[in-house]
Amino acid sequence: MRKEIYLPLHHGKAPYWLLSRMKKLAEPIVKLIIMEYGEKEFLDRISDPLFFQSFSNVLGFDWNSSGTTTVLTGVLKSVLNTPEFEIRVAGGKGIHAMKTPEDVKKLSEEINANGDKIIEFSKFAAKADNAALIDGYSIYHHAVFFTPRYFTVVQQGMNERERLARRYHWNVYRTLPELEEIHSGIAADRKENEVVNMVSRLSRDARKLCVDIVRDGGFRRDYRKLISITRWKGGIAVPRRINWKIVEKAYNLQPEKFEDLIMIKGFGPGTVRALALISELIYSVEYDRQDPAKYCFAVGGKDGVPFPVRRDIYDEVIEFMRDTVKQAELGDFDRKKMLERLSKMQRC
Repeated sequence: MRKEIYLPLHHGKAPYWLLSRMKKLAEPIVKLIIMEYGEKEFLDRISDPLFFQSFSNVLGFDWNSSGTTTVLTGVLKSVLNTPEFEIRVAGGKGIHAMKTPEDVKKLSEEINANGDKIIEFSKFAAKADNAALIDGYSIYHHAVFFTPRYFTVVQQGMNERERLARRYHWNVYRTLPELEEIHSGIAADRKENEVVNMVSRLSRDARKLCVDIVRDGGFRRDYRKLISITRWKGGIAVPRRINWKIVEKAYNLQPEKFEDLIMIKGFGPGTVRALALISELIYSVEYDRQDPAKYCFAVGGKDGVPFPVRRDIYDEVIEFMRDTVKQAELGDFDRKKMLERLSKMQRC
């Protein structure tokens, strides 16, 4: 059996009996982690794709599917959004993701957190993984975890054609980050052959050039050159529809940074892709085409594909969970079942 994070796209809901039991088991574990290690450590753990997956499995949700993200997030919302904790979870799947700003505003008041800053971060993260990292997956699940001092995002995108999902875990921050190496890990079934990875440090020069092209008003001219180049070069997909009204708006706003550019409403992945191609094919400033998914096989595969099993990482997560479960205020039956699940994971 391969120790991997595999996220086939599944629809439907988890049964109520399972959800209620997961909530019951999650509460003492969450409480113990926060008591022993603090709120920052809990957010650090949530931002770790392997811990997130393991936590879901330990609670009994054994499907390594896209449902892991939505179900565990829902469980943690029920557990954490109570007077007992100073960690809050806003957002969720579909319509709940769209309501994230109003959720944050309400929940931040309960714990005296800076709601405006968290809302800004939430919008920034959603736009970044939709428009600055163009990998074929559209964000449909977005959840921001925050305390009065720290925040992070866990969100998920889907590729309907391939029936696959991938989960994006951001680092834990205290202030709004710059758009570079912002992910702590991306859980995916596979690496895509080619993406437009504008969040990479290798795309730093390309990001700057994209802003300069918009600010100088030369986008339309360069776009026509790009079309003529790709006609005879072949094999390069160029976005055929550009919202020139949004481009004109961006020109009038004169954004200082790439972050400001993508945050303009309507400035989407097609426009970013066109700018990235112009950067490379006309100005010879390359952008990063590598898929940043780091956890398509989180700890490797038993056959050494794509790399040998990292038993140290895998065992570290299991031991952390085992120690936490042993100390948690659980009944003997629940503790025994959870430890059995951990043992099965370690034997795989």
